[in-house]
This record gives sequence, C-alpha cells and structure tokens, in this order.
Amino acid sequence: MMEEKVRAVLDRAEEIDQLLMDPLVVNDFKRFRDLSREQKELSKLAQAGRRYMKVLDERRQNDDLLAGSGIEPEMKELVRSDNEELARELDELAEELRLLLLPRDPNDSRNCIVEIRAGTGGDEAAIFAGDLFRMYQRFAERNKWRMETISFSEGEHGGFKEMTFSLSGDEVYGIMKYESGVHRVQRVPATEASGRIHTSAASVAVLPEVEDVDIEINDADLRIDIFRAGGKGGQNVNKVETAVRIVHQPSGIVVQCQDERSQLKNRDKAMRVLRARLYELESTRRHEEIASVRKSMVGSGDRSDKIRTYNFPQNRVTDHRLTGDLKNFTLREVIEGDVGNVIEQVRLADRTEQLKAESAV
Repeated sequence: MMEEKVRAVLDRAEEIDQLLMDPLVVNDFKRFRDLSREQKELSKLAQAGRRYMKVLDERRQNDDLLAGSGIEPEMKELVRSDNEELARELDELAEELRLLLLPRDPNDSRNCIVEIRAGTGGDEAAIFAGDLFRMYQRFAERNKWRMETISFSEGEHGGFKEMTFSLSGDEVYGIMKYESGVHRVQRVPATEASGRIHTSAASVAVLPEVEDVDIEINDADLRIDIFRAGGKGGQNVNKVETAVRIVHQPSGIVVQCQDERSQLKNRDKAMRVLRARLYELESTRRHEEIASVRKSMVGSGDRSDKIRTYNFPQNRVTDHRLTGDLKNFTLREVIEGDVGNVIEQVRLADRTEQLKAESAV
C-alpha cells in the first residue's frame, strides 16, 4: 500500500515538472501558479519517497541474493545483517511518509494577515498585545519574512488595542496559523501600584492572504470612506486625507488602513485584508469542519478561552494544546521571538492526531 502511494506521488511530481515546461501552461498565470505551488508542496514528500524506493530496491536485491544457491555462509550473514538495517530504515521512512501523506491545507503555502486585539484586562491587555506584536516582528526577522503594518489603534498606556499586519515569505500561513487563538498573560503590570499579579488576554487571528483571482469582489458592494490618519492622543499624522475605510455591505465586514501616506497604498492594503476575510468566510461555508471563521479561531477574547499562557513571574510559557513536558517553554526566549519551537511542537501534535484519526477509520 505504501509503495503504491509513493509511486503515485513520484508520478505526479514528474508530471508537474513536465507541465511547467509546457508553453501553454507558462502563459496561463493561474495554472502555472497553482502547479508551482503543488510542486513546492510535493518536494519534501517526493524526496522522502525516492529514499523509500531506493531502500526498498536495495532490500529486494538482497532478498534475490539470499535466494540464490551460490552465496557463501559468511556473505549470507552479512546480507541478512544489512537487511535488518534496511528494514529499520524502511519503517522510519514509512512513518515519515505517513505524516507527509496526510491531507494538506491548500492555504499553507500562502502569505498571511495577522490581527491582534486586546481582550480582557484593559490597559494591560493593550500592552500585552504590543508585546505579542514585537514577538512576531522578531520571529519574522528570524525567518526572513517581510512584515507590513496595515492598521493599528494604540493603547493609552502603550501597546495596541488593535494591530493588523501582513507577513510574506515561505510557508508563512502554514506556520502562523497555529498562533490563532487567545493568548493569556500573568504578570505585575507597570500600571499596578500594589504589586499584584494580573491576568490579561489578547486574541490573535491569522488569515490566509488571497489574490484577485481567488475571490471576486463587486465594486458596487463597497462603501469607501477617506479620512485623516490619527496618532496617539488624537493628533493628525497627516494633514491630508489618506486613511481608507472599506465597508463590504453584503457581509458587514469593515476594514481600514492608515499606515501609508498614500491613499492608493492604503486602499490596496485594506483590499488585501478584505479579500482575506471574505475568502475565510467562503471557506468556512464550504468546509464547516475546518471552523476557520475568525470568531471560532479567537473566541471572545475572554481569559478563560486560551491556547497559551505567558507567566512572567515563573519565566514560563505554557501551550495548552500540548501535554506533559512538551507544553512548557522558557518565556524569555519565546517573547524575544523564539516561538518557532512552540509552533513546531503544536504542528507535530496536530499531524499526529490527524494520523490517529485516519488510522481509526
């Protein structure tokens, strides 16, 4: 069964390589883009598949050798020993392939838009939302991703009530999607005079960024407002009206951007967020089991609805989707942007659960 699946993957990888050299495909932007993404997604699986087939072929050659009558006893023992080693390697490769063969989220290779909102906790929640934004800034730098601020609303004592930004790079959504949910912080706030530990929360929503060809938006459905961008304290950042607010009237979705000094650039960024939100709503309608609508991803922002807790007094981050010793991490490292290990552990746990579910069917 595994050999058949691997052969099918290798055949498809070879077919894609041929198609991408076809002039008709090269001149069809959407098809070329989709095939290029599929080629990239299959690369790791095809690489593991080729190793599997190579080891399988070596073991079969050894079996043929052992079945022959002219092999000497010493050589037979060496071949048997080699076969045992090859069998172990095949088992390891088969396990790796079972994980890689699990159905893949087609959005994983996309860029993403991240929305951070202060939840329970007042000023401290806004400060914590700012901490999360800086954590993702550093994480993006480590991964050499491009970050663009789209819109924000600053807190009165620092941080952000809301922050929306985009991330562009390799497999960005496939990595960042595991950050969707409510993040809780426990610490003594700078605004607390008595030294008591407070618990606050901020929600994070990660949306796959989509292109014009992925979703159609009727201009007649849009109401576009232009206004002056405002900074902390209400002062005008610009003396001219460059900030853009777009209302998609059928869905009621409202997006805005004030980061750029150009009205055109702000409109472009706002449209990117709108496309991402509309795509998410459409995906939810088609695939209800994914439950990717933002309200289900981030809940209410209440501190009881959490995926991760940042405990400053104990210098510990706990991811509540993990169990045992795997769920705790050093806070100082994570908050400074070393969140990749946390995400990888959650991703592996998610894939393992998928594998168990598939095996049970």
